[in-house]
Amino acid sequence: MSFRNLEEVDYVREKLRPLLEERLLAKGYVVLFWTDSGWVRYFSKTPLLHPEELKRLKLFVWSGDTAAYDLWKSSGFNPVALETAAIPQGLLSDTINAVATPPLFALAVQLDMQAKYMLELNWAPLVGAAVVRKKSWDRVAPQTRSLLLEAAAETGQRVKAEGRAENERAVEAMVKRGLQVQHVTPEVDAEWRAFAVSVQDQIRGKIVPADMFDQAQRLLTDYRLSAGEGPK
Repeated sequence: MSFRNLEEVDYVREKLRPLLEERLLAKGYVVLFWTDSGWVRYFSKTPLLHPEELKRLKLFVWSGDTAAYDLWKSSGFNPVALETAAIPQGLLSDTINAVATPPLFALAVQLDMQAKYMLELNWAPLVGAAVVRKKSWDRVAPQTRSLLLEAAAETGQRVKAEGRAENERAVEAMVKRGLQVQHVTPEVDAEWRAFAVSVQDQIRGKIVPADMFDQAQRLLTDYRLSAGEGPK
């Protein structure tokens, strides 16, 4: 919940691109383009609106993501570690009864048939990149690389726009077959933001590198001040 809207996501991503791409290059990857698919939302088998209600549910976390598991556990929640492919069966068997995922994925695997409630909270953007191994990139002729990067930039913008639109259309499609959207008031939004602030120390330096976390926070403050908004 660091971001209030997708414009902030775009701004911070562009400002952090050089540093992100430098670190990926050090690991042997060249970034062709960045993109996202809009917001991750909470889907649950029972109505969910407040953080305290999520604490009573069994929340999916990715198997192997020990940092996220520990953060949820230490904050009073009930995380259950599973592979992504196990989410539908996990909901069916009640091994889990809440999952944070983009609506597009929920629609594709019909999660809404079990998890019939969606919290309309902008929890986090699902961000990704198209990359190529540096060894492969180095075999491409220099004059061709610039053409590929130009085409990739255009592709990235198109993928981002289509992904965000598809996410919204996915919600509309699921609502038509029974999904119930839990709308968030400013007061409820403030509850979730207060929770997010309370666990920042467990995110900074553990899940997100400390310098990257701090830069993102500074950029968000700068962006909001330039837009005439408050820092929080």
